[in-house]
This record gives sequence, C-alpha cells and structure tokens, in this order.
Amino acid sequence: MKDIYFVLTYTGTWLAKQIRKYTKNEYSHVSLALDKELNNMYSFGRKHAYNPIWGGFIREYIDKGTFKRFYNTKCIIYSYEITDENYKLLNENISKMYEEKEKYKFNFLGLCAVVFNKKLSRKYRFYCAEFVKYILAKSNINVLLPEVVKPEDFQKIEGIKKVYKGYLRDYKTEGNLENK
Repeated sequence: MKDIYFVLTYTGTWLAKQIRKYTKNEYSHVSLALDKELNNMYSFGRKHAYNPIWGGFIREYIDKGTFKRFYNTKCIIYSYEITDENYKLLNENISKMYEEKEKYKFNFLGLCAVVFNKKLSRKYRFYCAEFVKYILAKSNINVLLPEVVKPEDFQKIEGIKKVYKGYLRDYKTEGNLENK
C-alpha cells in the first residue's frame, strides 16, 4: 500500500479570490502529489507564475513558480492510501501526460461552467479538480466525487487523513514528514 496526497491551496490570486467568493470555501485549488515530500505534485494551473492566462498541465513545487511567488499560500494536505498496483498505474498515467504536456491546456470554459453546476468537458483540457478526478479514475482509483467537481470535494473522500494545515511554505519544516 502507498499513500498519495491531495493538496488543497489558496494563493490569494484574483482567480483564487473569485473561486473562494463563489464556493465560500477556504481553498480554491487542488493538486495531486505522489509522495509525502510533495516533490512529485501535479495539477492544472499557471505555466508561469506571472502569467495567469497561459495555463495547462504542470508540475508544482512548494518553493518555485506560483507557490514561491505567492509566499503566503495557505494549504491543507490529506493522505489517501491506495494499492501498489494503483500507485504504479497512477504514476505511469501522470508520466505519460507529462511527456505530452504541451498538448494539454487549462479548461477555462469548464471552470466557468462550474458556477452553473454544469460539466463542460473539452479534449486535452482540464481545470485542477477535473484533472485530479480524471487521473484517479483513469488509474482505477475509485473515489466518490460529484460529476461537477470542485477542490473542496476532495476533503469529503472517505478514508482520507489530514496530514497538515498551514502555510505551504512551512510544510517541510514543521516536523510533519517524520510523522508518516
């Protein structure tokens, strides 16, 4: 058995504020990490920290890019246990997407449709929560998530365990890595 990690964040960007205003939830973004150190963390978001328009499939880092630029990013991190077989498949699926990352774009229309509780799927396009749901399903990791998925829905997955809550920048320094 292996753990994967759902990393919910709030950066305070204009888009994050709009999402928070609509959802009334603390977090506006979700990433999927394959390790407790968050060295292999993926999502759909900004490709460049200073350009909110150009988005797509990205590997995220605590101390680089958007999270470095938005130093006061708040987060909550959950672990979720999956089988070794599912972990291997998840890793393979993410690796394949990452190899072809240039063909993937951010699904702005799909994100806007969420406001109307509508799903608007587009080939090779995802918003953050849509991607995490998709890659879990593609990897045969069966979790109950609504059709129109939002970051906060990942907090309701049965069997998750809260690992950390606080500033993302402090995650590695608060002793939480020794606990797992």
